[in-house]
Amino acid sequence: MARIKGVNIPDNKRIEISLTYVYGIGRSLSNKILKDAKVNPDTRAGKLTNDELNAIRDQVDKYMTEGDLRREVNMNIKTKMEINSYQGDRHKKGLPVRGQRTNRNARTRKGKGKVVANKKK
Repeated sequence: MARIKGVNIPDNKRIEISLTYVYGIGRSLSNKILKDAKVNPDTRAGKLTNDELNAIRDQVDKYMTEGDLRREVNMNIKTKMEINSYQGDRHKKGLPVRGQRTNRNARTRKGKGKVVANKKK
C-alpha cells in the first residue's frame, strides 16, 4: 500500500481516484498532478513503479494538503469566531454558516431533533 503525505492510498483503485483520499486533493487536482507527473490516470495504484510514485509525491508537495490545510481552515474559523463576524457567530452556535434555512432542516449542524411539549395546535 503506497503512502502519500502520510495517507495510505488504496491499491485496487485507479490512481486518479486513490489520490483523492488525501485531504485537499479532489478529482481535478488529482488529474493535474498526474498530468504534471506524466503518469497515466488509469493505472492502478498498486501497479505504480517507485519512479512514478516519487514523481507524484513531488507534485503533491507543491500544494497545501493534509495537516497544513486542516490547520489553516481551523485557524480561519477561529479568526472569524474571535472577530465576532456573522459566520463566526453561526459557528459558535452550531448553526448552518452559509445562509441555509433552519426552521425545517439543518439537522446535520443542529443535531438530533428536540421534542417540544404541546407544540401541535
